[in-house]
Amino acid sequence: MKTYHAPSQCPVCGEPMQVTRLHCPNCHTELSGQFTPCRFCTLEEKHLQFVEVFLRCRGSIKEVERTLGVSYPTVKNMLDAALSALRLDDRPEPQEARKKEERSEILSRLSGGDMSVDAALEALKSLKGEK
Repeated sequence: MKTYHAPSQCPVCGEPMQVTRLHCPNCHTELSGQFTPCRFCTLEEKHLQFVEVFLRCRGSIKEVERTLGVSYPTVKNMLDAALSALRLDDRPEPQEARKKEERSEILSRLSGGDMSVDAALEALKSLKGEK
């Protein structure tokens, strides 16, 4: 019997699909409820295939290049895409990166004497959304 990869997003509205029923083909036990699928279960087929190749190659990018017949930058892009799909990329969001830059600028101005301690504290609080 052929098996299919379950879609992770609704084909109609694009929202995440939810697992609500499990079935044992051996004893025919069934469970109903709301189950959270594993992180890898929600991957698109292309990302899942890349992760499998990456693991078989024991994380060697050179080996992945050879196996897939693609260049180093392509493997890096595929890895970044898979990490992003798994929400494992720890790169700060653009907004977070901008806030980090602004914090550094405030601290730099404070240490250079261009800003008072009170003004720096107020500016840092406003970055965090505090009043």
